[in-house]
Amino acid sequence: MLELYTWMTDNGYKARQMVEETGIEYDLKPINLRNKEQFDEEYLKISPGHKIPAIVDPDGPGGNRITLCESGAILKYLGEYYAPALYPADPVQRIKVDQWFIYGSATWTTLAQQYGLFMHRLGEDVPRAQEHYTGVLRDMMTMYDKHLGENEYIAGDYSIADITVYPDIHGHGVNDVGLDEFPNIKRWHAAIEARPAVQRAWTPFA
Repeated sequence: MLELYTWMTDNGYKARQMVEETGIEYDLKPINLRNKEQFDEEYLKISPGHKIPAIVDPDGPGGNRITLCESGAILKYLGEYYAPALYPADPVQRIKVDQWFIYGSATWTTLAQQYGLFMHRLGEDVPRAQEHYTGVLRDMMTMYDKHLGENEYIAGDYSIADITVYPDIHGHGVNDVGLDEFPNIKRWHAAIEARPAVQRAWTPFA
């Protein structure tokens, strides 16, 4: 059975959402970041950079035991081996998914995390940084809204490109910026939020 090590963060929810979308059985193993469990010696053998999420797949390709960290790598792996509809084999479609997936993972998530740091987690006001990252977040959301006005999902069909973006839209987009100015994101978010796998992924940790 696949093991998922994760916590209640944007990247953590990406992996849990992806595992739920595959429909495979898995063992949820919370790594409580508040208690610094990501630094436990045994966990560092799975995730050397002491980050979540991570997975262990005892039945990986060729019957090999696979350990994998980094949310982007996990989404691609699970899509390729367990949910090909979410990471298409067709080379032209995969190129499109890869473009939006990498943008979502490397640009959107990174900058949204900086927004979250200065707006919520830092514990002090830094007005210039808050203004900057609010502007950056709104600019990216404007781009996504325009794109989703022409596409049902980010890369055509629902895919890992959507899963990598959704958690920060669900958090900062809904709760901080709001979606009323972004009707196409609002439509997209509602469609994803209604998916049974997504509802299961966002249930509280035991």
